[in-house]
Amino acid sequence: MIKVLIVEDEPVAAEAHRVYVSRLAGFTVAGVVHSGGDALRFVERNQVDLVLLDFYLPDTHGLAVCRSLRAAGFPVDVIAVTSARDLAVVKAAVSVGVVQYLLKPFTFASLKEKLERYAEFRSSAGEVAGQAEIDRALGSLRASDQSSLPKGMSAPTLTAITEALAAAGDGLSAGAAAAAIGASRVTARRYLEYLADNGLAQREPRYGQVGRPEVWYRSR
Repeated sequence: MIKVLIVEDEPVAAEAHRVYVSRLAGFTVAGVVHSGGDALRFVERNQVDLVLLDFYLPDTHGLAVCRSLRAAGFPVDVIAVTSARDLAVVKAAVSVGVVQYLLKPFTFASLKEKLERYAEFRSSAGEVAGQAEIDRALGSLRASDQSSLPKGMSAPTLTAITEALAAAGDGLSAGAAAAAIGASRVTARRYLEYLADNGLAQREPRYGQVGRPEVWYRSR
């Protein structure tokens, strides 16, 4: 089993990541922490194979955590799970040994693919016969993401819906979400249903005075 430490300061996101990892065969959640300092202390005291690391932590940056892990000689791999989109940050992540980089918001399918490719790479063993086998092993980490959004859906709109849902502690209806991002109700409902189907939101029926209950959505 690959033991995973989740480092995420947002409790809702941390719990979602924990649930996601728990669903995957061959992986187990070693722990969940909410700061860089706690991450380093946890790795020092427990067996960890892989760290899912947010970069924007309350006490430090994820890159600093990576550097500390390397300096201390901990034999752990790191997958960045972050909203950091600056290419300078991405390049710095590569330089400190980050093996995968996953942008928020993401679906269960996206994380599943990253972890399965990591598991494939980790399972490689023995002496290779030549360069082709080395390229193939490294390529298992770098293969392109096949879990793209369904046709007609866009990443910016998904991000806008996700952020609106996160900001609404009591949840949103499709109509309220549409008003929040300036889209049609039909569009908002499609994205909300997509989030719910992928475990990033939950549906709740709300009963009014008359008629059928209205579906509301809450961040998970």
